[in-house]
Amino acid sequence: MSMPRPLVPALVALAINVTPLAAADAPRLGAPISEADIGAWNITVFPDGTGLPPGSGTATAGAIVYADKGCAACHGENAAGGANGGLVGNPPLDRIEARKTIANFWANATTLFDIIRRWMPWPSPRTLSNDEVYSLTAYILALNKIIGEGDVMNAQTLPKVKMPNRDNFIIRFPDRI
Repeated sequence: MSMPRPLVPALVALAINVTPLAAADAPRLGAPISEADIGAWNITVFPDGTGLPPGSGTATAGAIVYADKGCAACHGENAAGGANGGLVGNPPLDRIEARKTIANFWANATTLFDIIRRWMPWPSPRTLSNDEVYSLTAYILALNKIIGEGDVMNAQTLPKVKMPNRDNFIIRFPDRI
């Protein structure tokens, strides 16, 4: 079905003239958001460490946080497995159904920090301090024998951690980087 040619310019003119009226009648709900409000939710940590906050932690401190915050309820003792799966182990990725863990699948240690800070502990995410998140990150990396138990994790050291699968990680959509 085609539109008669004289009607097209008339519809364009009508759209141009009605648009400002529609905008003027908008409900004007809410209030502009402040930079401080945006900053509170702008917590993304990138693979190169951009976005990591100040703070530090060790595996020893992380073991205490893991116990105090009840992490074992979901991830099991020593993060070996629970209702929401284990965080420790390095089984081979020889089939699509293989169990994926931090040691055998993840390409960047900063991802672990980002996920803990953003989503843990269940059911009260974003309640951990930066030091607690660094400590939990160090604890899980040490359990996976990726770092030593005495290694300090902070904004400078965490991005330098070499994950076992880093060189084998295939970016699904490389054109979106």
